[in-house]
Amino acid sequence: MPRTVIAGIDGSPESRAAASWAADEAARRGLGLTLLHVWQAWQAAFGYAPLGAATVLPDGPGGEERRARRMLDEVFEQVRDGHPDVDVAAEQIPGRAVDVLLTAADEAEVLVLGSRAPSMLTGFLTGSVSMAVLARAARPVVLVRPEADGGRDLSAGESGDVVLGLDFSRPCDPLIDYAAEAALARGAALRVVHTWTPPPVFGYDPAAVNPRHIVALGAAEARALDDVLEPWRVKFPSVRIETQCVADRPAERLVETAEGAWLLVVGRRIHSGITHIGPVTHGVLHHARTPVAVVAHR
Repeated sequence: MPRTVIAGIDGSPESRAAASWAADEAARRGLGLTLLHVWQAWQAAFGYAPLGAATVLPDGPGGEERRARRMLDEVFEQVRDGHPDVDVAAEQIPGRAVDVLLTAADEAEVLVLGSRAPSMLTGFLTGSVSMAVLARAARPVVLVRPEADGGRDLSAGESGDVVLGLDFSRPCDPLIDYAAEAALARGAALRVVHTWTPPPVFGYDPAAVNPRHIVALGAAEARALDDVLEPWRVKFPSVRIETQCVADRPAERLVETAEGAWLLVVGRRIHSGITHIGPVTHGVLHHARTPVAVVAHR
């Protein structure tokens, strides 16, 4: 049974942006879309109120759940009207948000979640639920914020690139596969960014270092990057794969390169018994304006 695109919905502008992005992705890939709302009834720690101060919600018992269902139905109608060719379903599932979303991620082609817009001080605020899901999900997770396209009219056919941040010191086939398929689905180029760090000895006395040594190291890194990508140039002949191989801080370079792109793809290494997001991916998540796909791989 084919996997679907799943979008987590909570009624916020961020989750509505995620629903729109997920619908576009489902249309590009010819997949179904499930809008998922996790329902967790709020329970007070204690139930004391002064005499005469207690009130009854106008909806009566269960009103919050019904309002949540109406919200989900509203988003469903908007998405279905905007994407008539996509098979859209809506589900409301009770439980803890992280647990339900992780289960959904296991069943999805990609799980799409909303994120608050960045500011100069806070960067890309993903929220505790999103971060917990990202740290544990085995399938790709995409974070989207409102106006994630940077104001471009994507419906008019304007296209950016897909940007991939790549550290090839260990195997990363699923990461490259996801990025190449995302570029293919969009008819876009794939820009692969690899940053490297000169050996520590070069920092002790930069003036004493022969510049040709740095150039030679950079050329060797570029050749190694081309060797890693060659199988994907063969596998995806219609995708133009471009490379940037620079000595730079990876998170900053990726955020800068991905400005205006369709999607920024980064990896999360799976470590047995450890659930965390690496420093580069963490930095990207806090500063990128572009939708960010996090792909788990060993």
